[in-house]
Amino acid sequence: MQLYNTLSAEERAIIIDDAGKQRLTLSFYAYAQISNPTQFRNELFLAWNKLEVLGRIYVANEGINAQLSLPADNFYAFKDSIEVYDFMKGIRLNIAVEHDDHSFLKLTVKVRDKIVADGLEDETFDVTNIGIHLKAREFNDLLEDPNTIVVDMRNHYESEIGHFTSAIKPDVDTFRESLPIIEDQLSAHKQDKKLLMYCTGGIRCEKASAYFKHKGFENVYQLEGGIIEYTRQVKAEGLESKFIGKNFVFDHRLGERITDDIVSQCHQCGAPCDVHTNCANEGCHLLFIQCESCKSKMEGCCSDECVSIIHLPEDEQKAVRRGIKNGNKIFKKGKSDVLTFKNNIESHSIFVADEKKSVVVKAPKIKKIFIGKGTHFYPKANIAQFEIQENELKIGDTILIKGITTGEQQLLLSEMFVNENAAQKAIAGDICTFKVPFRIRLSDKLYKVLG
Repeated sequence: MQLYNTLSAEERAIIIDDAGKQRLTLSFYAYAQISNPTQFRNELFLAWNKLEVLGRIYVANEGINAQLSLPADNFYAFKDSIEVYDFMKGIRLNIAVEHDDHSFLKLTVKVRDKIVADGLEDETFDVTNIGIHLKAREFNDLLEDPNTIVVDMRNHYESEIGHFTSAIKPDVDTFRESLPIIEDQLSAHKQDKKLLMYCTGGIRCEKASAYFKHKGFENVYQLEGGIIEYTRQVKAEGLESKFIGKNFVFDHRLGERITDDIVSQCHQCGAPCDVHTNCANEGCHLLFIQCESCKSKMEGCCSDECVSIIHLPEDEQKAVRRGIKNGNKIFKKGKSDVLTFKNNIESHSIFVADEKKSVVVKAPKIKKIFIGKGTHFYPKANIAQFEIQENELKIGDTILIKGITTGEQQLLLSEMFVNENAAQKAIAGDICTFKVPFRIRLSDKLYKVLG
C-alpha cells in the first residue's frame, strides 16, 4: 500500500506538462471532531493519489486544512471523494484566482496536533462558536461603518504585499502570536465596536472569531471564504475591490495578483516591488521581497555571503549547510538582519498603520497584442514552443512571455522555427519554436510588444 511520493518535483513537473491537462488550484478547510486522524490521513492519500491530486494537507482531531491542485477533469470525482465524510458534504472549495499547473508538485498529507496552531490550552474554548460570516458586498458595506475595526489575521509578510485599505495589520510571524496581541490592543472595544476580520481562505478567521467571542467580544464578523472568495465575488458581481495588491499564497507562486497596486518595496533597495523569492542558497532559503534589478545583481540571494556560497562546488555547499536547521527562521520573511533596507525603515511595532507604510504605485502597462499560448518546453535546452492563435510573429519583433510563475519576460526574437523549419514569419495555426533564457510553462501566454 503506497502512502508516499515516489517521484521528484522535477519528474512530476515534466509529467504534468506532457499530460497537457489543465489543473485547478484550490483550498478548503473544515473544523470537525476526527477521532482517528492517522486513519483519516491514509484514506485521503489513497483516494487522492489515484486522482492525481498534489498539495499540502494537514489533518488533526479538530479537522482538515487543505491546499492542493488536481486535473480539472477529476474535479467532480475529487468532490465525491470528500463528500463521503458527512462533515465535508457541501463544503465550499475556494478556487484560486490564478492557476498554475505547477502550484504543487507532490502530495503531502500530514497529521498535526491542530490544523491551525493557536498555542491555546483552554478546554472551555469552543472552536465551533464562530462569528457572523459576511459575503463580499456585506464586507464592503461594513468597512464603511465608522464603528468597525478591521483586522488582518495573517502574518506580516502576507499583509505587506496586499491588504484591505483600512486594516490593522499585526506585525507578527505566526497566527498564535496575533491572538493575545489583538485581544490586548482592542480590549476597550469589546462592546462598542464591530470586530471585522479576514485572512487568505477563512480558516484562521474561523478560529479567531470563536476565540474573540470566547474572550467577550460581542460583535464579531469574518469574511466568508477569505480573500480568495472575496475576489471571486467582486469579479462576479462587478464590485469595487477594497483589497489592494497581491494575496500571498502558500504554494510556489507565493502570490496572486488582485489589483495593479504595488504596496510594498524591495527589501534590498527599496524600489516598489511585491515579488517574493527564496534565497538561491539552499542552506539559507530565506523568503523576502526582491526586485528584478536586485535579483540580477545578487543572483537571487539575500546577502553577499549567500552569493559567495552558491558559487562553491556542490559538495562544498552541502558541507556548509550540513547540520544547519533553519526551521522557522526562513519564515521570518523579511526580518533577517541581512536585509538592510527593510530593517532600517521599520520598527516592527505591534500594529503597522496602513497610511505610514503603503507605497502605492500602479504597475506600468505594456502595449501588446496576443499571439498564442505555450504548448511545450524543453527544460535542458531552454527551448520554448508556442501555438500561434492570433495575428502574426516575425523575426525582429519584441515579444513578451507572461505567466504566473514566469512573470513577464521580454526578449527580441532573432531566430525561430515554424512547423519545425527555420522561418522569418509565423501566422495563426503555426507552431513556433525559439530559444529562451528560462523555462516556460504551459500556462504561459505569448504577446507581441507594440511601439
